[in-house]
Amino acid sequence: MINVGIAGSTGYTGIELVHLLQRHPHAQIVWITSENSAGKPLSEVHAVPWNYTLITLEEAYGRATEVDVVFLCLPHGQSITAARTFAEAGLAVIDLSADFRLDSADAYRRWYGLEHTAPELLGCFVYGLCEVNRERLRGARLVAVPGCYPTTVNLGLYPLAKAGWLGERVIVDSKSGVSGAGRTAKLPYLFVEANENMTPYNIGYRHRHIAEMELVLNGVAPNGGCHFTFSPHLLPANRGILSTMYVRVPAGVTETQIRNLYAEAYAGEPFIHLLPAGQQATLRHTVYTNRCAISITADHPGDPACRDFIIVCTEDNLIKGASGQAIQCMNIAFGLDETAGLL
Repeated sequence: MINVGIAGSTGYTGIELVHLLQRHPHAQIVWITSENSAGKPLSEVHAVPWNYTLITLEEAYGRATEVDVVFLCLPHGQSITAARTFAEAGLAVIDLSADFRLDSADAYRRWYGLEHTAPELLGCFVYGLCEVNRERLRGARLVAVPGCYPTTVNLGLYPLAKAGWLGERVIVDSKSGVSGAGRTAKLPYLFVEANENMTPYNIGYRHRHIAEMELVLNGVAPNGGCHFTFSPHLLPANRGILSTMYVRVPAGVTETQIRNLYAEAYAGEPFIHLLPAGQQATLRHTVYTNRCAISITADHPGDPACRDFIIVCTEDNLIKGASGQAIQCMNIAFGLDETAGLL
């Protein structure tokens, strides 16, 4: 049995981890933390039947030897010290923040506006996109869980990028449920502001998640990669992400070839749902699951010379986009059945 600690358990990703780990056959929660609610039972903070007593992060440092792995569900910038402390104590660390996703302190400063205080650890973390980095994740002790938006974009476009079939420019239009903004009360996320509304934000070459798209997709593209135009929107739903990606492939590449490419790339993947021609990926294909659903559509169906395609990828932002993928990473790293606790 794997003993688990969760640092930052009362946010949306933290409580989602608690829910998922309750049904995991090979893991048990030993302690969970909350700086704002320390001393209270979890059931007093969330409507759940579990009465774990919340402790501070400082208390968790003193109880590090009680667990085998710690999940960090802390805000960006706050995972660095915790990751170093738990790693030095010999624990496996799975970080759900952005603090160890990028490959350099310069990139972190550029996109997050913060100085990275443990740059020596950046190269030690494995980027936890399971379907792409599975072999590197086996036995990994330090894992950075991908962001929610990049998971849909990277899985939706990875086969094309690796084949060198992505054009110079990719347009990504994404919608995310309100839970993607976290549990902190802010004006745009209040019910009256978000309900019956749709709001674009950080559109263009601005959103910090572009860094992960470039890291993964341009990192495997044999032709040097592409430029991303990214338009995220706040969707008046609790959870889920739907990313619509507009791509141009090289002349002569057919829809059949693209479908065969994806089928080969994702053959046997337990959490990738490739939809047949004529079907479109929707939030209902994936919410409350650890799946990604992917649909492929030619812009001019039936035209053998068509080079423009629309790829849609959906996920649950709290599960495959965060906590579920974190558990999938743990399963792979510890040599368990990859689907344990996730089906």
